[in-house]
Amino acid sequence: MTPQTAPLPQLPRLPRRLRAEAPSWTETTDVCVIGSGVAGLTCALNLRHAGFHVTVVTKVHIDDGSTRWAQGGVAAVLDPLDSPEAHARDTQIAGVGLCDPAAVEVTVTEGPDRIADLIHAGTEFDRHPDGSLQLTREGGHRARRIVHAGGDATGAEIQRALHQAVLRDPWIRIIENAMVLDLLTDASGHAAGVSLHVLGEGVEHGVGGVEARAVVLATGGMGQIFQSTTNPSVSIGDGVALALRAGADVTDLEFVQFHPTAMYLNGNEGDRQPLVTEAIRGEGAHLLDHGGERFMVGFHELAELAPRDVVAKAATARMRAEGESHVWLDARHLGRTMLEERFPTVTGSCRSVGIDPVTDLIPVAPAAHYASGGVRTDLRGRTTVPGLYAAGEAACTGLHGANRLASNSLLEALVFTHRIAADLAENKPSPGIAEAPESEGRVCSTTSRTPLQEAMTAGAGVLRSADSLEATAEALTALGDNVSGRPRPATWEATNLLTVATALTAAAHRRRETRGSHWREDFPEASDEWLGHLHLSISPDGELDTTWESA
Repeated sequence: MTPQTAPLPQLPRLPRRLRAEAPSWTETTDVCVIGSGVAGLTCALNLRHAGFHVTVVTKVHIDDGSTRWAQGGVAAVLDPLDSPEAHARDTQIAGVGLCDPAAVEVTVTEGPDRIADLIHAGTEFDRHPDGSLQLTREGGHRARRIVHAGGDATGAEIQRALHQAVLRDPWIRIIENAMVLDLLTDASGHAAGVSLHVLGEGVEHGVGGVEARAVVLATGGMGQIFQSTTNPSVSIGDGVALALRAGADVTDLEFVQFHPTAMYLNGNEGDRQPLVTEAIRGEGAHLLDHGGERFMVGFHELAELAPRDVVAKAATARMRAEGESHVWLDARHLGRTMLEERFPTVTGSCRSVGIDPVTDLIPVAPAAHYASGGVRTDLRGRTTVPGLYAAGEAACTGLHGANRLASNSLLEALVFTHRIAADLAENKPSPGIAEAPESEGRVCSTTSRTPLQEAMTAGAGVLRSADSLEATAEALTALGDNVSGRPRPATWEATNLLTVATALTAAAHRRRETRGSHWREDFPEASDEWLGHLHLSISPDGELDTTWESA
């Protein structure tokens, strides 16, 4: 039964295709993987092991995505005293009733083998003197099950190892500085490749096409729809926008996790906010308000190690009550040795802006960090469009529910890219012939980016209400009317931002409750009526359609 909801406010009409020149060149591969983070590169390696030729398309340089910024680590059951059941329980508690039990089960049971795959690929995790893996604990986990590398540089080490492994394989083709535009399909509607725009040397320039038997979206997150985010500038939701234009469903977009401890740098809005890893709280750092009080004590049984949505809400509420733009993280009692050896990235980031965590409090505030929702997939990574797969942050596998458990993101990418490769190896799709798109493309003005981020932050950020979301919808509609006639990367990005922001705003307006990382001030409690998922798609005429599925 669909829960009671209010009519959607007026929203912009969204394009089914980006305006672009006709492709002037084409190349062919077996599988085209979009994205070069942990999801994209592990998928490419798994596909090669299955015997496919692979083309990896990445928007900038192969190492410029979100993976290298991941500090904390990868969660997996590697301690004999831990268990998959315990990991599953912690995941489901964080997900507040919306995790898919089957997705949780496959992730926590297959996770240890995927860690072994990373080690085999050359990843060097931190170890004890006896050679055993060091394990730490993060928010929401009731056991030490986080493997890490370089102290707090896990993502950089994983990216290094995967990059080197990909470069060693002559049958993995990498196209850098290429923005993917739209999905190509054959006469039956099966994915047949992508159109893309390439800049740089060593490849043909301009708009071209990569024809493939299947396409995997591993494009990362969408944090750039907000003013303050830990995501790099490339994370604008390209994969979600492409999937929507292709007719695929997206799910759970309202659940955007705001990391509670991004370093607050006044006047740095719009840039990537340096992350202060949750693991530093796992080792005993405290959150303080401007009166010096540990405000998480008594707020949640796990205090600073509560799930991220709980900590972000508490920090936002305390900031609002005090009229301050940030709270404080106190790591001084951990000592110089611990901070410099265990957390060199955080320590270096702080010192680069004149803060010494050995002697100073660190100013922190919530920032958009991770999208728990994305392109809807099944347990094999298949979307609702045949031949189109999704993995990593771009996907919604059902693992995270209403709020991702810390360090489950890299694990999810490892598990589901392995499953995607297994599905393609089992079913081996035949080559299709891409057909010309029927819809007329359009793009938005480059001037819409900053006002869009401002509107999303004000009305669809950590705190939401019907009034704030309707104001956001009004702003997005005005921006959607600001159409630019010149197709180029900046206008394609602006259009993708508008598409993703519109879908998120619609989902957040529909869900009239507070659950996980979705906080409605006008509906402050969770409701059993809303135990389910909102699926969104774009109709042929550009209207957003929403459907409800009970959990």
